[in-house]
Amino acid sequence: MSDIYWDPYDIEIDTNPHPTWRRMRDEAPVYYNERFDFYALSRHADVEAAHRDPRTFVSSHSTVLELLGPEPIPTRQMIFLDPPDHDRLRALVSRAFTPRRVSAMEPEVRRICRELLDEVAGRSSFDFLAEYGAILPSKVISALLGVPEADREEVRHHIDQVFHLDPERGMINDVSFGAQIWLHEYLSAQLQDRREHPRDDMLTALVQAELTDEEGTRRLTDDEATNFANLLISAGTETTGRVIGWFAVLLAEHADQRADLAAHPDLIPNAVEELLRYEAPSPVQGRWSTRDTEWHGVTIPKDSKVLLLTGSAGRDERKYPDADRFDIRRTFDTHVSFGHGVHFCIGASLARLEARVAIEESLARYTDWSVDFARSQRLHTSTVRGWKSVTVDV
Repeated sequence: MSDIYWDPYDIEIDTNPHPTWRRMRDEAPVYYNERFDFYALSRHADVEAAHRDPRTFVSSHSTVLELLGPEPIPTRQMIFLDPPDHDRLRALVSRAFTPRRVSAMEPEVRRICRELLDEVAGRSSFDFLAEYGAILPSKVISALLGVPEADREEVRHHIDQVFHLDPERGMINDVSFGAQIWLHEYLSAQLQDRREHPRDDMLTALVQAELTDEEGTRRLTDDEATNFANLLISAGTETTGRVIGWFAVLLAEHADQRADLAAHPDLIPNAVEELLRYEAPSPVQGRWSTRDTEWHGVTIPKDSKVLLLTGSAGRDERKYPDADRFDIRRTFDTHVSFGHGVHFCIGASLARLEARVAIEESLARYTDWSVDFARSQRLHTSTVRGWKSVTVDV
């Protein structure tokens, strides 16, 4: 019997889960955790295959381990829906992320980057994440939605609180619940304001959008519109900030590649993909199994909690040669850090744009920095992994 142990709550393991994930891929590609009663798939091919089978591995019972259970969760958030309900809502919200609309955001993203970097100019040390990387995606998605500028920092604070991890109860805690309630009430009030005073923003588009389902053509309900807005602003803030935090850390650790990027900015888009492969900001995706399936001679029973380890998949040597080596010039076709299949991250193009511009603008000002790890802080949740603060000396 294997002596491997992994769970997404263990902070010591989560600080560097890659050696454990490697053992899981090699020795227990279908891992079972008795303590928390879940199965985990860790190889790239298996994670990709499970993502492509939303009828067997459903999202309606939640995608977060703490919430996974026998009953579907009572929400209309798209991330927690299965086809065909998911597909109808996704088709609606995808209109907000057309290539044209995302591309049109670049000048605003660049303006925000330069403004944030101006605020720390001349200092020998600053928090690359808390004063730059974490603020950028919040400002961008808030601008896209139409959140008033005066409210954006308070909104970002509550999004951070949503992901608060209690040592004993994970994300099931009063801090997280309180933040979720605040965001729901705030966005509901903003949407009501758009019904009375329409503007040229995504919140207005949500209250005016029409959805066609079995009942015919209708507007989104208040709850659907609020859940949509909540999903977009939370997902659009949290994970992109983690990518930018990893950029600061990894390029400090690989100074030669940082110099290469500064000299050849055309490599930055590929560097973003390598960052996503190497350190997935959301490395654990939960699903609920609807039937028995067999993987590598092991049966995952019907009605099981299943975790798809996208973070492990990105380091799978079966897919990526020398997978533990960070290489901004690496050539590869795909990764699963944005998910795969019907639940592929709807904001992926915006996240890529933000990461690319954030790197371009920071490298235009700083070609050398070191990370003060004593003054930096890791972020640990059951689904998001990265840094909460990254203090750099420039």
